[in-house]
Amino acid sequence: METCLAIAGGFVLLIGGGEMLVRGAVSVARALKVTPLLIGLTLVGFGTSAPELVTSVVAALEGSPGIAAGNIVGSNIANILLVLGLAALVHPLGIDPKGFRRDALWLMAASLALLALVLWGDMDRPSGIALIAAIVVYVVRVARSEPAEPDVTATARQARGGKALSQPLRPGLAVLLAGAGIAATILGARLLVSGAIELARLLAVSETVIGLTIVAVGTSLPEMVTSLVAAYRRQADIAYGNIVGSNIYNILFILGVTATVQPIPIPVQIARLDIWVMVAATGLLVFFGRSGFSLTRWEGAAFVATYAAYVWYLATHA
Repeated sequence: METCLAIAGGFVLLIGGGEMLVRGAVSVARALKVTPLLIGLTLVGFGTSAPELVTSVVAALEGSPGIAAGNIVGSNIANILLVLGLAALVHPLGIDPKGFRRDALWLMAASLALLALVLWGDMDRPSGIALIAAIVVYVVRVARSEPAEPDVTATARQARGGKALSQPLRPGLAVLLAGAGIAATILGARLLVSGAIELARLLAVSETVIGLTIVAVGTSLPEMVTSLVAAYRRQADIAYGNIVGSNIYNILFILGVTATVQPIPIPVQIARLDIWVMVAATGLLVFFGRSGFSLTRWEGAAFVATYAAYVWYLATHA
């Protein structure tokens, strides 16, 4: 019971803290006359990644590389197969391929870079610094080219930033809220990681399996809610762009910062199976985005069923 409470409390603090951080930081940036596009790409992009980031960093520092790496790979798998699948069940998703061209290249490049690092077997500081440099280049490139070349990820981030600005805060209160958000995410991550480690022990499964499933899905809940609401409102670009942007940030930003703070060895299990599932799912995501085909309800159901089969395999072959 204590383990379940720790995990549940960790999720609540992570998600609530992430939302407070985004709202506070966006309000401060708006008061400083920062453009909505830059707010969306930086503060919203990084802020919504806070639950995954802090969880992976805390896990790495506490000597649990399975949770640290599994959280990132598992989140990307869940974002595509589970979240997009559920969104398509709510309403079929049709994407304009022109708005997905740039991010498709970045997403595939990031995924292949992660594949190479996993096969290498170690995430060291130079690799982490290289990933951080890549996310900086990505943000700068999008910010410069967006006015002439609209993009699904930027659209989704700006929409999220606009929501945070719908109830603007005074600068002093905004700073306090952002600080409280940071504190909540750190405390939540510590609770979640400790609970996940204990749960793995109780279930006699590896920490990697817990990281790939429970931790990954839990830290992806904000993306799930955003995409489901966007699908319900028939805003396919926001639902799709939210997942694409999240997966790019997961690899380049979260893994980059985690490896820079604390280098981690990649568990053999991830190299044997999970990274290949992630790359295959990413290929499906890019195919639907670039082809202009709609992700129908039947295909969404197939995505969800595939994710259920993947989790079942992990649970029975742990």
